[in-house]
Amino acid sequence: MLLRNLDPKIRLCNGTRLVVTELRRNNFKARLLADAGEGQDDIVIPRIPLSSSGDDDLPFTMRRVQFPVRLSFAMTINKSQGQTFDRVGLFLPSPVFTHGQLYVAFSRVRDSESIKV
Repeated sequence: MLLRNLDPKIRLCNGTRLVVTELRRNNFKARLLADAGEGQDDIVIPRIPLSSSGDDDLPFTMRRVQFPVRLSFAMTINKSQGQTFDRVGLFLPSPVFTHGQLYVAFSRVRDSESIKV
């Protein structure tokens, strides 16, 4: 899952799901997961500079260069906004914050038979 908005015009936004197809030292090739079967070309994702936010009670700022991605098996309801899935499983150990969140969760799946709560 992408962690930064790199290029919204080509749907490289925070929360976009990717399949890594080739890993290199300073970049990697990936395919948007939603379009994996549609013959889309691979996209090159570079390493980007990141630094600590200053909220950590550290006497220094940590800076590093890394890939803006994270391995993900699940996502929050907020991160799922704007995406459509073939299957959805909802884990709700506590009530959702607003009724709008519940609507977003249930409306992400293509077919109502493909959602499990």
